[in-house]
Amino acid sequence: MITQSDTRKQKEKWQIELTQAFTVTTTLLKYCGHDVASQRQLLDNNPNFRCFVTKSWADRIEKGNIYDPMLLQVMSQSQENVITPGYNNDPLIEAAQTPTPGLIHKYHGRALVTLTGNCAINCRYCFRRAFPYQENNFNKQNWQGIITYLKNNHDIYEVILSGGDPLLMKDNIIAGIIADLDSIPHLRYLRIHSRVPLALPSRITDKLIAVLLTSRLLKTIVIHSNCPQEIDTEVQDKLLAIKSSGINLLNQSVLLKDINNNAMVLAELSHKLFAAGVMPYYIHKLDKVSGSAHFNIPLATANTIMQQLIELLPGYLMPKFVKEQGFAKSKIPISFWNDQQ
Repeated sequence: MITQSDTRKQKEKWQIELTQAFTVTTTLLKYCGHDVASQRQLLDNNPNFRCFVTKSWADRIEKGNIYDPMLLQVMSQSQENVITPGYNNDPLIEAAQTPTPGLIHKYHGRALVTLTGNCAINCRYCFRRAFPYQENNFNKQNWQGIITYLKNNHDIYEVILSGGDPLLMKDNIIAGIIADLDSIPHLRYLRIHSRVPLALPSRITDKLIAVLLTSRLLKTIVIHSNCPQEIDTEVQDKLLAIKSSGINLLNQSVLLKDINNNAMVLAELSHKLFAAGVMPYYIHKLDKVSGSAHFNIPLATANTIMQQLIELLPGYLMPKFVKEQGFAKSKIPISFWNDQQ
């Protein structure tokens, strides 16, 4: 007879941690040492984009500091209800660039697959916070359409697994996805975009790394870290384990008001990333998704920050400053010396 205790033992640590995540902002704030009554004007538990934060992430938040940069990234606020001109639910016009459900084809040679809408943390500035995941998630019908599309488009050489977070899928599912991609001769690269190494480091297991290594494709994991506080000893150890396996590691950040709009903070982030085996890759200008306007930094201010940053870092640790635009054929570099768009 299988008991409830036996069932729990069958789950891996990371799966149990997900069931224990904070799903209500007030509960998260109490855990972080705040008087919830005094903060109610800040809160907005959006039913369409709920609070979701792992305990691992919450444990790195400075207790009692309502302005902690890790807290501000995940704490729902009433400002998300403000309707701001120029902000909408599909800022990158991805719906119009989805030739088959679950696959976005924007750039030459690359196709992005939205495997799941689940994340280990829900970042409040996420440009896919209103994405129609139910229509685009991994299922038998959608996956067959994706594989057929990839097989028929021989100019595609790289597949990007995204979401949501693809590393929240079970090992056997990831293994099957990789095997199907490996069977397409013209594919050469596999890229995985994930916040998991930072938000749920227990998910990075030897078994998962072994599954990823079964692929013949050249592999890169792009993590998303915005501030140095996110990288503690456990996170660093997990990232170094990925790097030592031979998988490339890159980082992309978003420039966010009150979180990392400081050149010294960004410089420290680059150094911490490099110590963990990760190369700084991009700093993104905020994508203008509805509910995120309070994170935006005016371009002139952003340019000043980037001018200061380039003076603090060696060239190989300086991320590219870019923005995305609907129907553009690449990321658009921002020249922070003279771009005043």
